[in-house]
Amino acid sequence: MEKKQIIAETERLILRRYKKEDLQDLFEYLSDAEVVKYEPHKPLTLDETKETLAWRMGTEEMVAVELKCSHKMIGNVYLGKRDFEALEMGYVFNRTYWGRGYAAESCKALMQRAFPRGVHRIYAECDPANENSWKLLEALGFRREAHFRKNVYFWKDEHETPLWKDTYVYAKLGDSDETL
Repeated sequence: MEKKQIIAETERLILRRYKKEDLQDLFEYLSDAEVVKYEPHKPLTLDETKETLAWRMGTEEMVAVELKCSHKMIGNVYLGKRDFEALEMGYVFNRTYWGRGYAAESCKALMQRAFPRGVHRIYAECDPANENSWKLLEALGFRREAHFRKNVYFWKDEHETPLWKDTYVYAKLGDSDETL
C-alpha cells in the first residue's frame, strides 16, 4: 500500500484513504439498518454506496479503518475541518466488529496526530439515544458540553411533520491535561 494513502497505524489497524476496492466492505456496513440508525440517511443501495465511495475517495475528511490481520475495511472515522482550529469527529463501523475497541483505537490514533498539528478542539455530536457513541466519547476523555433539545431532524412523518431529535455535543481540547 502506498505510504501517502496511510494516515496512521495502530497495533491492529491501518487508517488510510479510501480506494475503489473498498466498495463491498463499505456497502456491507452502510446498507445495514442497525449501523445507520443514527445517521442522516437510510441504508444505502449498492449504487448509492458507489456514489458515496467516489466522494470518500476525493476527500481527506473520511478515513477508512482497515484490519491489519485481514486487510478488511471495517469502518470509518470522519474528521471535518471547522472554524477556529477545530475538527468535527464522527465514526461508523461494521456491526460485526462492534465492541472490540476498534473505534476507540482509531479515534485515539487520529487525535494523537491532530492535536500536535495545531488542532485546538475536536468535537462530536450524537443522538442521546445512541448510548454506545456517547460512552465511547466519554471514554476518550471528551466532555459533554451541550444537550440541544429537538434541534435537528432527518425524517418527516406521513404528514410531512419533522421528527425532531435531540443532540449531545461533546468536545476535547488539545491543551487539556487529559491523556489519550
